Amino acid sequence: MKLSTKGRYGLKAMFDLALHYGDQPIALSSIAERRNISLSYLEQLISQLKKAGVVKSIRGAQGGYILTNTPDLITVGQVLRALEQLAPVECVTEGFDCDSSEFCVTRVIYKKILDSILETVDNITLQDMIDDYNEKKDSNSIVSSIQLFC
Repeated sequence: MKLSTKGRYGLKAMFDLALHYGDQPIALSSIAERRNISLSYLEQLISQLKKAGVVKSIRGAQGGYILTNTPDLITVGQVLRALEQLAPVECVTEGFDCDSSEFCVTRVIYKKILDSILETVDNITLQDMIDDYNEKKDSNSIVSSIQLFC
């Protein structure tokens, strides 16, 4: 499985919101600048994340975006599901109908791959990412937060 820019950039944006959790709402322009993401692309991603219920917008002069929950209660899986198709092949996606699926030997393998992916991303929270970030930052004072992302 290979994540697209939607998943990678969406996770960067959610990390940024998690890092500033408890502060005032964050303007998308601030996130875009800090994470080196096009503002128009970020707007599209945030729209999907808002629809998925992991972020909400606050209107007004001091408005912006905030997480809908604490970073320890939002998983990487929630973020990626809002933006990506995590299944390695279509036949293991929910609602896919195939006449030969009960006899397909490879479908069993693909389902195991999907289950492993979901178990991994559902057991990593935004707080885990913050903790990893702080550990890396503390161990190397030269590293900037933007360098901590691929």
